[in-house]
Amino acid sequence: MNCTALSLSRIGLLALFLSSLTHGQEGAVKKETRTLMAGAATSNITPPLGLEIVGNFAPRPIANHVHDELHVRCLVLDDGETRLAVAVADTISLARDVWDEAKQKIEAATGIPAANMMFSGTHTHSSVAANSHEDPSLNYRQFIISRVVDGVRRAVNNLEPARIAWGSGKLPQHVFNRRYLLKDGLTEINPFGEQDRAVMNPSSGIRLRLKGPAGPTNPEVYCLSVQAADGRPIALMANYWLHYVGGVTRDHLSADYFGQFCQNIETTLSHEHQDRPFVALLANGPCGDVNNNDYSGKTSSASRQPYEKIKLVAADLASEVLRVHKTLQYQDWVPLRAAVSELELTVRRPTAEMIKRAETILARPTDVSPIHRHEVAYAHRTLAARDASDDSVSTIMQAFGIGHLAITSIPFEVFTEIGLDIKARSPFKETFTIELANGSNGYLPTPAQHDLGGYETWLGTNRVEREASNKITTQILSLLERIR
Repeated sequence: MNCTALSLSRIGLLALFLSSLTHGQEGAVKKETRTLMAGAATSNITPPLGLEIVGNFAPRPIANHVHDELHVRCLVLDDGETRLAVAVADTISLARDVWDEAKQKIEAATGIPAANMMFSGTHTHSSVAANSHEDPSLNYRQFIISRVVDGVRRAVNNLEPARIAWGSGKLPQHVFNRRYLLKDGLTEINPFGEQDRAVMNPSSGIRLRLKGPAGPTNPEVYCLSVQAADGRPIALMANYWLHYVGGVTRDHLSADYFGQFCQNIETTLSHEHQDRPFVALLANGPCGDVNNNDYSGKTSSASRQPYEKIKLVAADLASEVLRVHKTLQYQDWVPLRAAVSELELTVRRPTAEMIKRAETILARPTDVSPIHRHEVAYAHRTLAARDASDDSVSTIMQAFGIGHLAITSIPFEVFTEIGLDIKARSPFKETFTIELANGSNGYLPTPAQHDLGGYETWLGTNRVEREASNKITTQILSLLERIR
């Protein structure tokens, strides 16, 4: 190679090197200029008085007083390419068709794909069903849909540059598995005349017959915090795996401890005179077999005044979340991802023997002493399951990726061990699950828990096939791989 050619070669290499530096700087600049946007809002969804309060067996009370207002709490995140919407409503649950209608209207108004919306109910037992009514003033279904739509649209209107962080703490003293195994060889009769080896909320009269809890609890509380660029709070979403607390006056409407927690957080962290709202959210995690009552006899079960325990649990949870909040390290931008899929599950049907028994129970005189206090209620549920028109139900499985954090959602009252299994097998560094999201299809026990029996496994309480939890876990893990 002559000198001239060698010089040209060196010049070419130098040009290529300088070009790579320039492109690298442009890439760095492009990355640095990416902006995370966030906005939050609340809508009041308190129903009118006069509707039936759901959450308990009949006879159900009629709402005569509002102890505390019910809300839907909304958060929207946008990384410049993907926009996610989360809504958590103070309701026992909402059917899929209610959420679907709200999503369709939001997508039409904002452009957010329905697949990027994760909407759930807190599971307060002091709310009403989202039913239509002949009296337009009592048509709660249309009212709650309109309020969810307004809440998300307002959250979009409130979008501004933001930063984000997440972490977790522990609050073990308020979660107890409510299903107890009976000692070997012992059983309890159920409403179908069968023998169960596990019982829910065992009375003190059978405490000596108990072997121990039938499943685990999850003491963790997860915390996702979003701040404006100037440090002003935008939203804080927590996830705790506790069914509800209760202790509400029977005919009162209340958001239970979910609403009290949000009020505590907002009171503590809100900046004075901030133009855009700061919104706290508490999304419920897999707790179909977990509540706030210790039936082991190891802790005091002293009676409390109405709402006293709600305030206690909410205060303790807020304290732990605020402790975690102080330790968070914020990021100015993270990628957002979403995946969703439909899963068809077979609907459970009663056996011929169950149908015959139900018909016999409903035909007998009302003064006949039942062998189980709920056998009439489950006789009605047995015949309803027999007459159901559909052989399968289509359910929505969903996963969000927020940086290295994954949030999954399942439209059931999910047993805690299922959520823990998803967390352990997730490809993400941190993962938590929201239950009763995008629909409500009854309880979700594992096949092994089905074998034990108990309230959560009974036909009418559980509505889908025995293997449903395994199919759901497989689907959720597949979605997590898609967004990894």
